[in-house]
Amino acid sequence: MAEELNFDPIPFIDGPHHQTIIGSVFNLSIEPKSVRKLIQLSDGDKLALEITTPDGWSKNDLTVMMVHGLCGSHQSPYLVRLVKRLEPLGIRVVRVNMRGAGSGRGLAKKHYHCGRSDDIFEALKVLKEEHPDSPFILAGFSLGGNISLKLAGELGNLAGRYLKGVIAVCPPVDLLSSVRLFGKSENEIYENYFYKLMREEIYYRHNLFKDLPKINLPKQMKIYEFDQLYVAPNAGFSNVLDYYAKCSAVNIAEEITVPTKVLFAMDDPIVSASGLDQCVLHPNVKVYKTKKGGHMGYLSSPLSETGLYWLDTVVQDWIFKMSKP
Repeated sequence: MAEELNFDPIPFIDGPHHQTIIGSVFNLSIEPKSVRKLIQLSDGDKLALEITTPDGWSKNDLTVMMVHGLCGSHQSPYLVRLVKRLEPLGIRVVRVNMRGAGSGRGLAKKHYHCGRSDDIFEALKVLKEEHPDSPFILAGFSLGGNISLKLAGELGNLAGRYLKGVIAVCPPVDLLSSVRLFGKSENEIYENYFYKLMREEIYYRHNLFKDLPKINLPKQMKIYEFDQLYVAPNAGFSNVLDYYAKCSAVNIAEEITVPTKVLFAMDDPIVSASGLDQCVLHPNVKVYKTKKGGHMGYLSSPLSETGLYWLDTVVQDWIFKMSKP
């Protein structure tokens, strides 16, 4: 049973599209200093992590790994803002760039997709081996939230060896449901935006790696069609429905046992807030919903207790509580 959280949006921009669009572009934070670390994957590709370590951080102190959303990177505003909040608290933050994203652009021949939890696990294992006494919290946002929940489910009872907790914000846990929402006429702006960025990135990779075949993708395409034509076959799935089924966290969420917090907005235009409603979740897994907020928006009054970025305050609070013994 989900618990409703109180979120009061800024008056006059409380609609889901206002919250989603303004929340994704309005950012006053300057990117923090970080050190790039490359993770070698078994297929030859590399992931690029951006690690911000506070002065005085010790091997027993907390590490938060954060995973961005679709077409995002370590420079995504929500990740940058959270690093700026967590670093002064003595928390080391690792921003994971999925394959080819951010500072890892050009380092991966294969593309990332909605189910690459094994990539995140490889990065986690390397970091955990380097600092075994540091407790780790994994926080995923949008697509990164689905991947984080999928990993927690795959690890099951073993998750506690690696993670102290998991946080997922606006995760598309039912990929087919989200693709259908993208396909609605009122959400055309999102579908066109993401497809344009994905198409550009694919052409960049195919031009960079000369052994990849020439491609010819239409300038406009539905995300379902794109997944069917390109993503599913190139990622080794039999078809698009097989891809959605095997990569949707909803199908493994009941196996999650590590302390987990999931946040949905009921007015999210591209992610259904009811994605986990039919699951019998472990008592450690808590689902929260707000009536408003859009997709990754959650802009509140700057004069409120949480400040402009309500989401950041909530995630920071969850991280603080999870870090306690």
